[in-house]
Amino acid sequence: MRIDHLLRQGRTWSFEFFPPKTPDGEREFSRAVGELSQLAPSYVSVTYGALGGVRHLTRDVVLRVNAEHEYPAMPHLTCVGHTRAELAELLGTYRDGGVENILALAGDPTDDGRQGDFLYATELVELIRETGDFSVGVAAFPEGHPRSTDVAADRARLADKLALADFGLTQFFFDADRYRALVDDLDALGCDTPVIPGVMPFVSVDGTRRMAAMNGTTIPSALVERMHAVAGDPKATRALGVAVATDLVERLLELDVPGVHLYAMNRAQSIREIYANLGLPTGAT
Repeated sequence: MRIDHLLRQGRTWSFEFFPPKTPDGEREFSRAVGELSQLAPSYVSVTYGALGGVRHLTRDVVLRVNAEHEYPAMPHLTCVGHTRAELAELLGTYRDGGVENILALAGDPTDDGRQGDFLYATELVELIRETGDFSVGVAAFPEGHPRSTDVAADRARLADKLALADFGLTQFFFDADRYRALVDDLDALGCDTPVIPGVMPFVSVDGTRRMAAMNGTTIPSALVERMHAVAGDPKATRALGVAVATDLVERLLELDVPGVHLYAMNRAQSIREIYANLGLPTGAT
């Protein structure tokens, strides 16, 4: 099932996983997928396994989940560091394996300086369109791309990118007003492509700080204080992550968002608790 078709039917609920790299990670991943399948997600996504010998992990996980479950699995795909031929081969594998959805990303610069044939996600979107009949998503940053110094220019570039895609999926954020401003700015630019907010129920204070710094995500001062109070206590940190995510999703639902994409972290507990807090039944709508 194509995600653009699902969005036309109503609000989507989806989860994000990362490809496991160890036997223990594989067991945790399989357990999480099994438990969260009970919530009847609209689709799930799998982050890209980076370059070199591990990129096949995303491919293998996506093909397996897509084949074993009723809901579709969408691979993240970055173009930095890859040749056009490498990307075309992988896209052909997805097409032939029944995958109908791709999240097209530029990707971060590689450590070894390998650039690849493409610089921008728009180039990858064009290749995806040439390769198969995919539903294509692109990334959106509510506070602007971390490498951009001009939010207005970044919004204009995002609108152009969304015009080529079927939907957008945001990086995580903690303030619903940031998402509201993003959508309002895009609307003013004449862009009506649906943008799905990504919500991360964090499980690590230090890890969240690092990711926020990398992605240009602001952690509100009040949340900084709450995170400081639980730092070093994994149980309390996870509980805070659930509470913060629940509150954010509630605010986003008031904005009538087209979907909600929850970072599962290859664990089911936080997602199940968020669903319970929101009063969502199995097969949430």
